[in-house]
Amino acid sequence: MIMITERAAEKVKELMAAEGDPSLSALRVAVEGGGCSGFQYALGFDSAPEDNDEAWEHHGVRVIVDRFSLPYLEGASVDYIDGLTGAGFQIENPNVVAACGCGSSFQAKDEVPAAALPDADDGCGTGCGCSH
Repeated sequence: MIMITERAAEKVKELMAAEGDPSLSALRVAVEGGGCSGFQYALGFDSAPEDNDEAWEHHGVRVIVDRFSLPYLEGASVDYIDGLTGAGFQIENPNVVAACGCGSSFQAKDEVPAAALPDADDGCGTGCGCSH
């Protein structure tokens, strides 16, 4: 299961209302291949879970995760940070063993060792300048 903090839930509700689409009623959290560390998070709004999804409700927000992403997100939490260094959603994930220096991608437990992944100079593609 993935949790969402009260602060993140309030921001999700605010952003969904700003979309002006009453069919959007859930936050979809997913893991996609990419970035210099192997995986990256994807957040978006959705209308309802599909057949291969799991869904929970926290603080009045329905959270949807597809079954591919679920093992990588088990025990994770989504928060919303608004500080001097910027604002945005932040995912705390106990399954992460290494992360990109810029925080845009991560390596999960039991994945390819970081040494086998390309360095930023070898076509990382994110432009973050991180190295492994």
